[in-house]
Amino acid sequence: MPTPKKIQAVAEMKELFENSSSVFVTDYQGLNVADMTVLRSSLREKNVRFLIAKNTLMKIAAKEAGVSGIDDHLKGPTAIAFTSDDPAAAAKILNDSFKKNELPRMKVFVVDDEVFEAAQISRLADLPTKEILLSQVVAAVESPFTAVIGSLDGFFRELVGSIDALADKKNSEG
Repeated sequence: MPTPKKIQAVAEMKELFENSSSVFVTDYQGLNVADMTVLRSSLREKNVRFLIAKNTLMKIAAKEAGVSGIDDHLKGPTAIAFTSDDPAAAAKILNDSFKKNELPRMKVFVVDDEVFEAAQISRLADLPTKEILLSQVVAAVESPFTAVIGSLDGFFRELVGSIDALADKKNSEG
């Protein structure tokens, strides 16, 4: 018989699963308190929630939220990072922590309902942030318009110069 505390925990995790565009399943075993505090703080700065809970409760919450592909990875010590913002930022923090401490070990991650194996985290972590990607798109779209405006500006400058020269010539003849 589930206790009210477990029912509430599952409901909260279900809400996290539903409201997150990205979920990172990790094995945190071996992280000391200081490293865990630094990791949680870094993730919190990027609006990432890092949660440790019982695997059975996580499985129930994931199933109720419609998240598939992670059940086989919910074994042993497990923590999940949830984000609805930039998945590359969360991946970078987790990947950098792994490079530094060899912890936490990535088990699997889900981005926009697509499941990825742990080995692919470095590809996601190496992506620029969402803001940089958006600025690159804006620059790519803006560039041709800037060139056209520059060309038109040059054309009209020459045209006005020619008309002024003709007017000056006509005034001096007249």
